[in-house]
Amino acid sequence: MPVYEFVCTGCGHKFSQIMSLAEYDKNKVVCPKCKGERVEQVIADFYVVTAKKS
Repeated sequence: MPVYEFVCTGCGHKFSQIMSLAEYDKNKVVCPKCKGERVEQVIADFYVVTAKKS
């Protein structure tokens, strides 16, 4: 499942949430710190692990 990164515009808290694409489309995301509904999705950092072939 994808991990989404959010920041609350009310309190500034940054948090991650794991949810399916269907859940993302249905649910309104709420800040876990202040319970505010003014959250914005931010671009998440990611990395790729590859196997080095000899």
